[in-house]
Amino acid sequence: MSKKSVYVGMSADLVHPGHINLIKNAATLGQVTVGLLTDKAIASYKRLPFMAYEQRKTVIESLRDVTAVVPQHTLDYSDNLIALKPDFVVHGDDWKTGVQSQTRQKVIDTLAGWGGELVEFPYTEGISSTQLNSELKTIGTTPARRLSRLRRLIDSYPIVRFLEAHNGISGLLAEHLVTQEESAQREFHGTWLSSLTDSTSRGKPDIEAVDVSSRLQTVNEVFEVTTKPMIFDGDSGGLPEHLVFTVKSLERLGVSAVIIEDKEGLKRNSLLAVQSQQQSDPNDFAEKIRIARGARVTEDFMVIARIESLILGAGVDDALRRAQIYVDAGADGIMIHSKSSSPDEVLSFCDRFKTFGADVPLVAVPTTYNSIREEELVEAGVNVVIYANHMLRAAYPSMRSVALSILENRRSLEADNMLSTIPEILSLVAGNE
Repeated sequence: MSKKSVYVGMSADLVHPGHINLIKNAATLGQVTVGLLTDKAIASYKRLPFMAYEQRKTVIESLRDVTAVVPQHTLDYSDNLIALKPDFVVHGDDWKTGVQSQTRQKVIDTLAGWGGELVEFPYTEGISSTQLNSELKTIGTTPARRLSRLRRLIDSYPIVRFLEAHNGISGLLAEHLVTQEESAQREFHGTWLSSLTDSTSRGKPDIEAVDVSSRLQTVNEVFEVTTKPMIFDGDSGGLPEHLVFTVKSLERLGVSAVIIEDKEGLKRNSLLAVQSQQQSDPNDFAEKIRIARGARVTEDFMVIARIESLILGAGVDDALRRAQIYVDAGADGIMIHSKSSSPDEVLSFCDRFKTFGADVPLVAVPTTYNSIREEELVEAGVNVVIYANHMLRAAYPSMRSVALSILENRRSLEADNMLSTIPEILSLVAGNE
C-alpha cells in the first residue's frame, strides 16, 4: 500500500524548531513535499528573505523527513495543490485568523475537489523567522551579503525604493521604517548616497569638491548602523584610471551599485536652472562603462549608466540612442534623469525603451516630477525608484526654524514642539539603553 502524500507550504527563511516540528508531524501522515515559497512570493507580503531560494532549498532538502521540495510561486497554494493533489496539507494553527485566513479557506476549498484534508498542528510558540531576522539586524551583515542583495531585490519586487542617507541617523530611518498596508508591508529597500547631500551636509558645493576617500567615510558611517544595500552616486566617475579604484573600493565595502552620469568637465548639479555642462561622447562613455565593469571582482556589483539627455535638452531620441550604446557596452542598468515638473518625457523614454528588449533594470529619480506614484512607474517599466535628497532637504528647514526660535526668544522653550525628546533620540540608537 503506497504512502499518502503530504504538502507543507513554508518560507523557511531561517529554519528553527517550529519548522522542524511541523515537518516531523507532517511525516507521520505520509511522504512530505515542501512547497518552498520563492523570494518573490515572500517579498509580496513581507521583507526579502535572509537566504535566497536556492540556499533555503538546499537546507530543506537535507532534512530527513522531506521527500521533495518544489517552488511555490505565490502565497496561494492552489496551483501546486491542483498539480500534486496531496492527501493532506499540513500547516500550523496560527493562520485561522488575520491576513492568512483567506489563503487557508482557499486551501480547504481546493482540497475538497479530490477529498483532501487540511491538518493543523499547534503553532510552536516563542520563535519565528521574523523575530530571528530582527535579532540578526542587531548583529549586522557582511559586505558580500549586502552587495548581492540589490539584484535579489530587483528580481523579487515590482519596484525597489531607495532613500537618500547622508549620515548614520538618516540611514537608520531607511533601515527601520515600515508601514503595513492590508496584507503587505512597505519599506525602503536600501540607501542612496547622493553627491548633492553628501557635499551639502559638509557645507561644500556639489561640484565633486568632496573627494572619493571622504565620501567612502560616509559609506562606512551608514554601513556601521544598517544592513540594507546602498547605491552610490558616482557623478561622472572621474578619470577612467580613477574610476577603477572607486569601483574596487565600493565593492570591497559592500556597496551594491555605482551610478555614473554621461557628462564631462567641471561637475554642475543636474537640477540647476541653467546647465553649462557638456554631455560625453556616447562611445567614450561606453568605454568608461566597460572599464568600470572590468574593475569589479563579482557580477553582484552593478554599474548603472545615468543619461543626462533630458537634463541638457537633447531630447528623448538622443537618450534612447545613448541607452542602446550603453546597454551594448554592458551597463547593468539605465537611469533616466529629468528636471521637468512633468513625468511625460521620462514616461515616453520608458515606453520606447521597452522595445529594445534589453534585460536591464530602469532607474528613475522623481525629484522634480514628484506627483507620479510608484504604481505608475511600475507600469512604465521602472524597476528602481530613488528618493534622492529628501532627508537633507527635510532636516535643513527644521534646524533653521529651531535656531531662529532660539535667537528670537533668547531661550529654547518655544522650540520644544519642534523637537524630539531626549529619550526619543536616545532610543533611535542601539547601545543607549
